[in-house]
Amino acid sequence: MTDFAPYIERAEALGRRFALTARHYDQTGDFPFANFDALFEAGLLGLVTAPEHGGLGGGLTEALAVISAIARGEPSTALVLAMHYSQHYSIRVSDTWPAHLVARVTKANREGVALLNAAQVEPRVGSPSHGSLPETIARRVGNEWRITGHKTYATGIPLLKWIAVLAVTDEAEPRLGSFLVPADSAGLRVEKTWNATGMRATNSDDLILDDVAIPLEDTLELAPATKGLQRDERLGAWYFALVPSIYDGAARGAKDWLIEFTTTRAPASLGAPLSTVPRIQDGLGQIEVYLTTNRRLLRSIAEDFDNGRPFGPDAAAVKHVVIENAILATTLALDLGGNPGISRDNPLERHHRDALSGKAHAPQNNLVRTILAKSVLARYAATPTETIEPVPVRATHPPRLVAVGSS
Repeated sequence: MTDFAPYIERAEALGRRFALTARHYDQTGDFPFANFDALFEAGLLGLVTAPEHGGLGGGLTEALAVISAIARGEPSTALVLAMHYSQHYSIRVSDTWPAHLVARVTKANREGVALLNAAQVEPRVGSPSHGSLPETIARRVGNEWRITGHKTYATGIPLLKWIAVLAVTDEAEPRLGSFLVPADSAGLRVEKTWNATGMRATNSDDLILDDVAIPLEDTLELAPATKGLQRDERLGAWYFALVPSIYDGAARGAKDWLIEFTTTRAPASLGAPLSTVPRIQDGLGQIEVYLTTNRRLLRSIAEDFDNGRPFGPDAAAVKHVVIENAILATTLALDLGGNPGISRDNPLERHHRDALSGKAHAPQNNLVRTILAKSVLARYAATPTETIEPVPVRATHPPRLVAVGSS
């Protein structure tokens, strides 16, 4: 059985290293290629890949620990890595990946940096979580699929080796599924559209597919389009835990900066470090409340998943709370940090921008709340009506009986 402690320690050390160049990637928007070389050398790209395919066989608990450590230093790297982990865990446990694709993808993952992500969102229809079918079309031509369409938010595209492209076939009875497209395919081009306020190094640009050809057998989960996109609800825990942990990591980076600043800054008028001021201590305590809550919530979902316990829509609620807490924590850190906190020379304002980016991930909070409301209403409707007898009401307490000889 793998001892994951050394790997988590490596991730924590890499997170600290990545923090040293995070400002560069934020300012330039360059993709952090060197970070992924370091992750591969540390053995972390195969963390959740099956042991029989050269991986470590880690679960969501281990993935969460690694992503949290990397996000504390450089969240963009953590987001790309989180998408890679989610795909590789799906390969490991799902029976929808053909054996030849499993062998191809895992072999490349053993041999070098060969990242994998999905492309599902489109400019007109948005996320498939909203229920619409994609406009990307796969046409069958001989022994090939020819794919044409436009995808947005292809996170990590500069270093992806494959993209699982969601598309609808042009058959008489259309099917919906993913098509494994090599990133160097003829007819596939990247349109540089990523110019976000935060998470700038993810390079989540647009993909344009113009009659991109792949073999007929390189498909995943093809099913009648009338059924819509079918998701494994339990596997959704990977998304609902790893994605918010990235923004929680940004908030922890903000806390790190604030502690360093308030313990080393001693204004002459105060004659002591800022950390001695009650208002600062109260604010730091509140930040710790937000982040402690986040840590406990994320850990509970990961442990429930790994131990096979049910969690229902709780995972979506955790995403909602953790991202909101991360934003509250970084906003409070800005308030406590004052003018130095909004300087581009300090990382705090970057941490705040990164945390705010968490709001962009579907499903948005209003949809999460709707999901939770429908769930509780469904449970209420399914609960049998029960006749409950009230406890009798007495105006006075009955006399206390005292045994003879007692005191």
